[in-house]
Formats: sequence, structure tokens, C-alpha cells
Amino acid sequence: MASSRLYSYVLSFLDRTSFTVTALTAASLLYTRSAGIAYFCAGGVACSVTVKLLKRVLRQPRPEGRSQKRTYGMPSTHAATISYYGMYIPLACLYLPSHASLPAHPSFRAFVTLVAVPWASLIAVSRIWLGHHTWPQVLVGCSYGCLFALGWFALWVYGGLNEYGNIAESYVSAIIKEQLGYH
Repeated sequence: MASSRLYSYVLSFLDRTSFTVTALTAASLLYTRSAGIAYFCAGGVACSVTVKLLKRVLRQPRPEGRSQKRTYGMPSTHAATISYYGMYIPLACLYLPSHASLPAHPSFRAFVTLVAVPWASLIAVSRIWLGHHTWPQVLVGCSYGCLFALGWFALWVYGGLNEYGNIAESYVSAIIKEQLGYH
């Protein structure tokens, strides 16, 4: 009885992870004021929007059963977006310099990755457990999100967008300091 109640609570939490993930992402952006995190956030939005457009093209229904959602199921938007997070975060931790507002110690980077990847995986699989999607819908969503993250990361690193981000971050920081009276 207690284990089924715990399972029910876990599923309920997983069904509402959009709010949790969005809040944590917004808090990270507000805390760091990092151009890299702003770019990461824009990538999450772009991944979500493009996968929703793809859903309208494919028009595959959701599975019969518990899901009350009225949108199409292929590919899973949640799985795509959280897989984007699960791929981009470890790439950033491995290959990008730490932002000045974050701990630079390698254990912090490892911790972030060790939390992000399993959590992303759990959220993606929960879409099946909750009856919102089929395995193929989730697998296609995960594949889309991972590929999108690889491309988005490559644009930042190899496309030179990180240089523009550094310039923008310097300007924003200077404006904030000026407005707050720091000189």
C-alpha cells in the first residue's frame, strides 16, 4: 500500500516537471546572468517549438487510455526538450569554461551532470508510464532532443556565437552595475 502511494506521488511529480525544470532554469539564468545559459534557454525553447511543429506534420495520435491531452503524440515534446537538457548540460560541463558566478571545481560539474542525465531519463520514460506517449514517440522525441542539443552546442562553440555572448554579457553587466551605482 505504501509503495503504491509512493509510486503515485512520484508519477504525479514527474507529470508536473515542466514547472520544476522551467523554474530551475530561470533561477540559473537570473543567478548567473550568463549569456551561455541564456543561449541554452533559447535552445530549449527552440527545441520545444520545432518539435511541436513536427507533431503537426506527423499527426500521430497519442495512445488510447489515461492521457487527457488533446495534442498529437509523435514525437514527445517533453522527451525532446528534456533530452536536449540531458545532452547539452554534460557537453557544457565537459567543454565550456565555468561561468565566474559558479564553482569551478570539477566535482561541481560532475554533480550537475550526474543529476541532469538520470533526471532527464526518468522524465522521458515517465511519459510512457503516465500514458501520454508510446515508446516510439518517446524514443523519437529523445533522439530529436539529443540531435538538436548537439547542433545547438556546435553553433555556440564552433559557430562563434559564444564570442557574441561574451560581448553581450559584458554590456549587460556594465549596465546593471551602472544602474545599481557600482563603479
